[in-house]
Amino acid sequence: MRAKPSHVVAAAVALVVAVVAAITLGIHLARTDTASAPGPRAGASTPVSGLPTVKVQELPKEAVTTLELIDKGGPFPYQQDGTTFRNQENLLPKQATGYYREYTVRTPGSRDRGTRRLVMGRDGDVYYTADHYESFRQVLR
Repeated sequence: MRAKPSHVVAAAVALVVAVVAAITLGIHLARTDTASAPGPRAGASTPVSGLPTVKVQELPKEAVTTLELIDKGGPFPYQQDGTTFRNQENLLPKQATGYYREYTVRTPGSRDRGTRRLVMGRDGDVYYTADHYESFRQVLR
């Protein structure tokens, strides 16, 4: 059975409307991303957390070293580095499980991993905690 010409025209019109809407939305989102105020450097979709912020150059030197290792893909000094951070404290923006990864920031004089961590989001957002997840600051890159 063949489709009626009116059905074909309706389907074609719906397809054109969908394509135009997608293009228009894409242009709007691109303008929004480039026109926004300076924020964390990362992927275009880096979420704004509302948390206090800290610039990379204000982090302890050990945190900067850890951040450099993350950017290079390792190698990492601790087996736990790069494992899923579940955000059980609910202090970071809500995301699906697996979105965040945690990394140890060495603490001079500590005999274990210490309390300092960097948490990385899949979209490039970075958070620093000096007190083992009691509080976070979003890292501005």
